[in-house]
Amino acid sequence: MAFSKLSLFFSLLLLSFLFLNSLVSCDTDEVDNLFNGINNYRTSLNLTVLKKNDNAECLADALADQFKNQPCTNSTGANTVPGTEPQFANYPNLLAKCHLNVSNTRDGAVMPACVPNLVPNIVLTNFTESQYSENLNDTKYTGAGIGSNGDWIVVVLTTGTPEGSYSPATGAAASLVCKISLIHHVLLLPLKRKYNVGSTRN
Repeated sequence: MAFSKLSLFFSLLLLSFLFLNSLVSCDTDEVDNLFNGINNYRTSLNLTVLKKNDNAECLADALADQFKNQPCTNSTGANTVPGTEPQFANYPNLLAKCHLNVSNTRDGAVMPACVPNLVPNIVLTNFTESQYSENLNDTKYTGAGIGSNGDWIVVVLTTGTPEGSYSPATGAAASLVCKISLIHHVLLLPLKRKYNVGSTRN
């Protein structure tokens, strides 16, 4: 009797693990599918493939969390333009969360897209057949990080230069840059809201 209860317990434990693992791998599949699709696209153009950048992926995840409550439209870049900083008041905090700052991300590109249910082939065309294709065709980009949440998926491209490497910020200099960036965003936020700076809708 004790053996059968123990057996039942372990069976339920195994099923729970497999269920949770399938939930986790679902998001991973979306990200991996897009990453592989982008690299296949670049290969077809005789460009070098992009390498995964963990710091860029951290930022992409953080940005996807920010975008998740925004309505999904037909626009590939609802609130940002490729190569510019997303217009979030807490953007410096998102950078700091990933141990980044403006000085090592300014040459990168942030590309959000919204696709209902993140259908793989539609997600890919939202990047390869849109304004984002210009970035994907650019040889200066050498790495990428991808994050998703809900219907939103965000690609962050990195370069081989210090200004776009997305290498972790360290020491007092990093803290100073983050503080300066935060002050900059706080001071400009009223102007951005008044004049809707940096917002594009197709």
